[in-house]
Amino acid sequence: MKKSENTWKEGFHLHMRGMKVLNEFCPGRFKVLILRQAVETAAPYVGIYLSALIINELAGLRRPEELWRLVLISLVSAAVIGIGTTLVRHWDEYNSDKRFERITTIFADKLLSMDYAHIDSAEHRAKLNQIKENRNWSMWGLEIAELITGQFFAGLFGILSAAVLTVSLFTSRMPAETAGKLVVLNNPLFIIVIIGALTLTAFLGPVCKNKSNSYFTKFTEETKFGNRIGNFSFVAEDSKKAADVRIYNQQKIIRYYLEYDNTFYPGGPVAKCAAGPMGLWQALGSGISAVLTGFIYLFVCLKAWGGAFGVGSVTQYVGAVTALSANLGSLIWAFGNIKNNMPFMKNVFEFLDVPNKMYKGSLTTEKRSDRQYQVEFKDVSFKYPDSDLWSLRHVNMKFKVGSRLAVVGENGSGKTTFIKLLCRLYDPTEGEILLNGIDIRKYNYDDYMSIFSVVFQDFKLLSQPLGCNVAGAVSYDKDRVLKALNDAGFGERLKTMPEGLDTCIYKEFSKEGVDVSGGEAQKIAIARALYKDAPFIILDEPTAALDPIAEAEIYSKFNEISGDRTAIYISHRLSSCKFCDEIAVFDNGSVVQKGSHEQLLSDESGKYYALWNAQAQYYTEKK
Repeated sequence: MKKSENTWKEGFHLHMRGMKVLNEFCPGRFKVLILRQAVETAAPYVGIYLSALIINELAGLRRPEELWRLVLISLVSAAVIGIGTTLVRHWDEYNSDKRFERITTIFADKLLSMDYAHIDSAEHRAKLNQIKENRNWSMWGLEIAELITGQFFAGLFGILSAAVLTVSLFTSRMPAETAGKLVVLNNPLFIIVIIGALTLTAFLGPVCKNKSNSYFTKFTEETKFGNRIGNFSFVAEDSKKAADVRIYNQQKIIRYYLEYDNTFYPGGPVAKCAAGPMGLWQALGSGISAVLTGFIYLFVCLKAWGGAFGVGSVTQYVGAVTALSANLGSLIWAFGNIKNNMPFMKNVFEFLDVPNKMYKGSLTTEKRSDRQYQVEFKDVSFKYPDSDLWSLRHVNMKFKVGSRLAVVGENGSGKTTFIKLLCRLYDPTEGEILLNGIDIRKYNYDDYMSIFSVVFQDFKLLSQPLGCNVAGAVSYDKDRVLKALNDAGFGERLKTMPEGLDTCIYKEFSKEGVDVSGGEAQKIAIARALYKDAPFIILDEPTAALDPIAEAEIYSKFNEISGDRTAIYISHRLSSCKFCDEIAVFDNGSVVQKGSHEQLLSDESGKYYALWNAQAQYYTEKK
């Protein structure tokens, strides 16, 4: 019993917290939701009550002036209630339609604010994927929490409204001279039994339906694979994968899994449960509700037969008690689904509550017009979370201000990890990184990030206007954007853009959008880094998607493009490193060589010499 109480308490706490989170992203949403439920649930009872008065008058004294008065009140009430209900409903639906965007924004904001190490973690990606699958499965989580809250208040207000109209059903007495044997219905004990029977019957119907819904939670793990198979089946719609699917007939693999997995098909676990216990509980709930309706009619008609009230009151009590039952059902449905939805809400808040461990610092990064920022790695070592392997080991390096540094090495040698630590996407496991002699962890995180412009190998452009992509903003300096694009070698392509900087990249949001090649996209990404005009510019495989001519164009202009910035290259093409002031050679997480191209090449026993000759053989003409 204690465990059950704690479970309910936790369920209420989670759902109230969920509504608080939703309300933060749409202020006033909670008030609008409650107002709609109050208006919509109370409004029908006004019509029921006034209709009963009119029918009683018609069946009784038939006073014209009283009938006109009641009809006028009914018409005015109906008009006012209709207008008010419609306004509140549309106001609520306007807010409700943004539910998907709000919830998406909640998770997007969390992703943008959490430590990069968490985003890069398989554990936390799995949590987010599980939340998405729960939403796809049956809106479990934050979305259904809002529906549950609405049903809870609808049931609560409905019960209160119905209770006002049904009190007289049990308090009105039948005259002994007309009731006959039915006078037993006046007995208080009998009334208590009737109320108990009505309550029990009204309670059991929703409980059975909640029991049916509880099976959804039991299928969470079983449907995970089926949901992923369903998403996998859309691979042919991905333009980047469609060519491979056609060339290699990969649709056979897709069809195999679709036929192999029967999670959501006849014969599958969900279908068997729906045809078995899930369906039986739902049917039992509907049957009990039907019995309740018949019981209500019988009791009301017997009291009317005994002369307790007029025929008009019959419509009032039947309508009110039936509505009372329905609203009690809504309340119980809400209670039951608070418990059913609790595991999904736990998943939501396990993700939203992931703590940031990275210290964000408080020192302001000095804004230097001379760009004299000195960065030093002092005995830096690093392990990725949940890994026992060292990705970097005892790295010592000092950047020369305004110099050009190339970082080379085989795959897995630690080059990308080195850049992630420099940009403070991760903090070192051992050692420290200094900016102008101060540990970078002491600087304000956003301030520190502002001194870097980075073009990652897997960069992304938005399906937005070209100028916005370069500037990273809706409003921008057009002259600076044009200069950045020209410096990055995109000038000639820009001349063919139908709307210049306002030309949309890709077609997701504009049918006039323009598709760009991989090399063109990379030039835009480089222009974006140049536009930021940060003291450090970092290019991770910057010319991987460029043809040799475009690559030569970028390198020939790079000194001019970089200006007084400190430039760092990650590259596999050693020929592209010849112009750099210094080259750092990584091997197994350590810096094994440093020097200029000529110095490193003169060391025939060194790693750089071996890498250079391994590549040179592909360019040397065979005799």
